[in-house]
Amino acid sequence: MARDDSHLPKALQGLRVPMVASPLFIISVPELVIAQCKAGIVGSFPALNAREEDGEHPMLDTWLTQIEEELDRYNQANPDTPAAPFAVNQIVHRSNTRLERDLEICVKHKVPIWITSLGARVEVNEAAHSCGGIVLHDVINNKFASKAVEKGADGLVAVAAGAGGHAGKQSPLALISEIREWFEGPLLLSGSIATGASLLAARAMGADLGYTGTPFIATNEANAQQEYKDMIVASSADDIVYSSLFTGVWGNYLKGSVKAAGMDPENLPVADSSSMDFGSGSSKPKAWKTIWGSGQGIGAVKSVGPAGDVVKRMAEEYAAAGKKLAAEFAP
Repeated sequence: MARDDSHLPKALQGLRVPMVASPLFIISVPELVIAQCKAGIVGSFPALNAREEDGEHPMLDTWLTQIEEELDRYNQANPDTPAAPFAVNQIVHRSNTRLERDLEICVKHKVPIWITSLGARVEVNEAAHSCGGIVLHDVINNKFASKAVEKGADGLVAVAAGAGGHAGKQSPLALISEIREWFEGPLLLSGSIATGASLLAARAMGADLGYTGTPFIATNEANAQQEYKDMIVASSADDIVYSSLFTGVWGNYLKGSVKAAGMDPENLPVADSSSMDFGSGSSKPKAWKTIWGSGQGIGAVKSVGPAGDVVKRMAEEYAAAGKKLAAEFAP
């Protein structure tokens, strides 16, 4: 049976599987985004990943041009199976001194999907809407979800317990249920969506799409150290630590990388949000560049390979899980 996604904005319709690849600090680069889009899901990257080279030629502009041109070539060669749209993540935090200029660049390129984090601002949503884009805002609880929609967000990314990097504490069952009591718009779930079965579960509980990051770290196209990729493959949920130390916001990280940095993952101090600083054009303090984020769904990642293979595996698992469930409810 065909999936009915006609209630969603056009940019989120017709995906191979209902999934958005989450924007990964340092790791998400044009090569990965292009591979994700060609595989049939929304690829994304943080605007701040596009490091500056000179003021006259912003790297974000260069990256967007590269992505658009490559996807256009692909679509011309594959008119029956075009690539999915891409998304850009904007860190809406007062210390992000690049935000205004990055918004202008995204408007110029008519970015179709904007993902906003660490702050909901009306002017950011208006910028996205001015070029026909939609805005998906990261939230960790129902209160933040309501504020984001009030300020003009079109959809929400519910970041639940178990998500990689910055993550909330609430169970996805509770978070999705509370938001769905009042919100009928596009709703994504972030938190251990690493298999097709978990994606189907997210849909069953009320999410429209899954939001997946960790499996894409261990891919050929990811801008991650080989040691990072290997640690992803070798680790499980028991190897994740939840800490606020590294950015001032609570998140999930690989214990192995914390140990390698000379710290005890079981006895980390607590930091508050005042330690966040995006003014230098990075999404994490330089001192913590070797601290590696990961979600609790890490056990599903068995090897390093092409990003397209991750999508293929999850699509097959999603279909198999759906058939199994349908059989149980068959008369």
